[in-house]
Amino acid sequence: MGWVLLTYKLPSTNSSARVAVWREVRRSGALNVQRSVVAFPDHDGFRRAVERFRLVVAEAGGETLAMRADPLGELDATKLTVAWNEARSAEYAELRAECGKFLTEIDHEFAIEKFTLAELEEEEAELDKLQRWHERIAARDVHGARGAQQAKEALAQTQEALERYSTAVFERTQL
Repeated sequence: MGWVLLTYKLPSTNSSARVAVWREVRRSGALNVQRSVVAFPDHDGFRRAVERFRLVVAEAGGETLAMRADPLGELDATKLTVAWNEARSAEYAELRAECGKFLTEIDHEFAIEKFTLAELEEEEAELDKLQRWHERIAARDVHGARGAQQAKEALAQTQEALERYSTAVFERTQL
């Protein structure tokens, strides 16, 4: 699989432009190859991310140049793929940590016997956020990064915990 490389130039006096581009790099999952160069796998699933990145740079007063590229050799291909997978593995690890916090929160609600509909809605919203985050990471994981299965399992545990909590809230709030 090839890569889409984007070089960009931002106004040097506009720190908010740099922050906006940095946030977009994080949001999109782009790989920082070096200063002012990012890469995406040349895959249909990243077309919108590439265009959005270009738009963010343009809105910040900058310029981009996009090109398709194939690594010159196996070593270069491996370096890019390893870097891409390391970024995804880090995202999976962060997701697992957040799932752990969710489980701790549910355990806490049981410990203090806080079984309210408002708290249930809050926990449902948090689980929904975790699920959407997992979907975004999985969509970017086109090279089979480590940690995918563990993240999926952690998310399943959060779903089970919410089901358990939901049942407890239902049992305690029904007249």
